[in-house]
Amino acid sequence: MRKITKAVFPVAGLGSRFLPATKAAPKEMLPIVDKPLIQYAVEEAVAAGITEMVFITGRNKRAIEDHFDKAYELEAELEAAGKTKLLEITRKVIPSHVNCIFIRQSEPLGLGHAVLCAKPVVGNDPFAVLLADDFMDAPAGEKPVMAQMVDVFEREGLSILAVQDVPKSETGSYGIVSATEYQPGIERVNAIVEKPAPEQAPSTLAVVGRYVLTNRIFECLEKIGKGAGGEIQLTDGIAALMQREAVLAYRYAGTRYDCGSKLGYLKATLEMGLKHPETGAGLAAYLEARK
Repeated sequence: MRKITKAVFPVAGLGSRFLPATKAAPKEMLPIVDKPLIQYAVEEAVAAGITEMVFITGRNKRAIEDHFDKAYELEAELEAAGKTKLLEITRKVIPSHVNCIFIRQSEPLGLGHAVLCAKPVVGNDPFAVLLADDFMDAPAGEKPVMAQMVDVFEREGLSILAVQDVPKSETGSYGIVSATEYQPGIERVNAIVEKPAPEQAPSTLAVVGRYVLTNRIFECLEKIGKGAGGEIQLTDGIAALMQREAVLAYRYAGTRYDCGSKLGYLKATLEMGLKHPETGAGLAAYLEARK
């Protein structure tokens, strides 16, 4: 069984829901306490044993490349000032054994197109896809979500979609699957529909921003053409993949925060602020005083 060593991060989106904050700064660089969203996603991939990080970028995304590059001047200043703790934090942004690869998505043609842009690097290997907007917080004692999914892949050798139940009124915001039980916590996908209206949704089981995919998805994405919104939809590619091989839906252990929305972002910031060793006690006291 081939191991998952490559992860794709589609980061070319405009982040229009966070304007004007994202006018000149990538939405993936918005901080949760003291780390940007994209760093949390990369750390999740590293914890799953992944060593090749493939970023599908667009215009005005240079800050992401800079964040994962070595900052010679900053490190020199911190070292000269004797700020060893801050220097260590700066150097640990990306582990030395991890490689970062940046590919420009020339046109905003959808998530499926962004994944397809990674084909020259991914080649014939299975790979992970992580959307930084979906902030995943695993419970204490549990592996991070992508590590959970990699474990399932190494047992089953099949593409895996992270899923969770959502209110029926919200099905129009997600890819929705119908599925039958395969193993405890894992289901076999029978159908997948992109953003169905509540009355047309086959279930309330929604796909969220974590995937493990076999390389056959590339051929499917190349053949399907443009779908909803004139974009190449990853959902349509997965539907085509299901005609060739089984696809699994995995009910992960953890909490997802939709950091593509202002409210979800604020919730994630609050929860991580309460867990952070420097801010937790003070923030909890502040919130208690506001009651």
